[in-house]
Amino acid sequence: QVQFVESGGGLVQPGGSLRVSCVASGIPFRVYPMAWYRQAPGTQRELVADISGGGYPNYAASVKGRFTISRDNAKNTVYLQMNNLNLEDTAVYYCNRAGPPLRSWGWGTQVTVSS
Repeated sequence: QVQFVESGGGLVQPGGSLRVSCVASGIPFRVYPMAWYRQAPGTQRELVADISGGGYPNYAASVKGRFTISRDNAKNTVYLQMNNLNLEDTAVYYCNRAGPPLRSWGWGTQVTVSS
């Protein structure tokens, strides 16, 4: 059974930092490219960053230089380090396979940037 469990979200002030984590199960994690997606209220889910099985990252233009995606294949875990957060980063963050995502999604983790 495919399962994604995201954690680490919270409330942070503009300019602050946060790290979110996702533990995956039921998939061949080591060989799958993984990604972080986010969805803000009233918008479609968008791709934030992805990382190949070998650890090569790609970023959306809106987060490049501020966010860092990484993975630990021994722990079936993918991380997203978010620095210099701004109000537009407020969203629910999800992880899933990259290009295309699997049908199963986790509950996500809420990130709220507010002063």
